[in-house]
Amino acid sequence: MAAEQHSAERYDIVAVASSAGGIHGLGVLLGALGADFPVPVLIVQHLDPRHRTVIAEVLARRMSLPVKLAEDGEHAEPGVVYVAPPDRHLLVGPEGTLSLSRSELVHFLRPSADLLFESVAGAYGPRAIACVLTGTGSDGAMGVDAVKSRGGTVIAQDPATAEFKGMPEAAVGTGAVDFVLPLEEIATVIRGLVETERQ
Repeated sequence: MAAEQHSAERYDIVAVASSAGGIHGLGVLLGALGADFPVPVLIVQHLDPRHRTVIAEVLARRMSLPVKLAEDGEHAEPGVVYVAPPDRHLLVGPEGTLSLSRSELVHFLRPSADLLFESVAGAYGPRAIACVLTGTGSDGAMGVDAVKSRGGTVIAQDPATAEFKGMPEAAVGTGAVDFVLPLEEIATVIRGLVETERQ
């Protein structure tokens, strides 16, 4: 149903949120998207701000897509994975321009999935896909509501299959989730949505 209701639109961005257990989850999801994935992917993974992060290098070893830490003011390019740096909120504007912010913590978190999803909803509306993977807490739940209310599509990892079920369970609890899927099936659905709209 979700794909039908957006038949006039095409998907132009994917935003993914994860926390505890997320490096493995992101590796599985992003690794299965394939080298020719045609839209940008924005990632919020909760990281310890006290340490230099190697998440981009770790994820890059598991997939064929280029992975980098997002930089303030850069343009999100198709087929590139952008990861929010530690202690920075990642936001996106209407033209795909990324911005990083040190604004206040949201639910004690920076970066915040809620802020990323809300910016994606505002900038892309029905052309956005938001996905919540494993993690503790409820970050992302307000954001998926925003994405859904603007006509976007929301996917959550099946909490029963998540290493940590807090975040996907909170997302599902909003009633805004279109697909609840085991981790291994999420990439196939995302590819199907994005590529169907491009045929």
